[in-house]
Amino acid sequence: MPVAREGWPFIAAAWIVLAILAGLGWWIAALIWAPIALWVLAFFRDPPRNRVRGETLVLAPADGKVVSVIPIDEPDFLGGAATRVSIFMNVFSVHVNRYPTAGTVRYRQYTPGSFVNAAAEKASRENEQCSIGVEAPQGRMLIRQIAGLVARRIVTDHQSGREVAQGQRLGLIRFGSRVDLFLPPTATVTVATGATTRAGETVVARWT
Repeated sequence: MPVAREGWPFIAAAWIVLAILAGLGWWIAALIWAPIALWVLAFFRDPPRNRVRGETLVLAPADGKVVSVIPIDEPDFLGGAATRVSIFMNVFSVHVNRYPTAGTVRYRQYTPGSFVNAAAEKASRENEQCSIGVEAPQGRMLIRQIAGLVARRIVTDHQSGREVAQGQRLGLIRFGSRVDLFLPPTATVTVATGATTRAGETVVARWT
């Protein structure tokens, strides 16, 4: 199973603790810790999902559950009306994020903030976040990585000016979080609240 590179220090630490507990003969503690060590390994899994689905399609940037699809104003990159698709990732989701479409990174903005429950509406405004604006041939979109209640590290791979491919890795958020996707009126959203998504595979919108 491929593992995200950022996860190896945490995986190593978890399994070293398990080895120490077993080496000391503390079997009850080792049995309690073993599921945690396995969970840390599973949390940082990075399954390959970089196949191109087509330039008319917008793919999910994250694994998880769609918690809202709402019309909203997005002044930072789109400069006007947008539809926001919010995807919540729980602690069992794959946390590697991917680009919904091919294009060029034209905007990147990190904003410090709080760490309230990422599923809450106010998380999009108040939580620590990193916004990535992508200019595609069909139009612009904004992907916003949002830290959650226990997330304390947002990883974003690319700087402004980088050419990116559909399904390519965008970054990662550690330990529970959310990704908001802002789409212009030229994209028609095809998912509804409650839908389950897989990053780089699930179609969430189509360019019109």
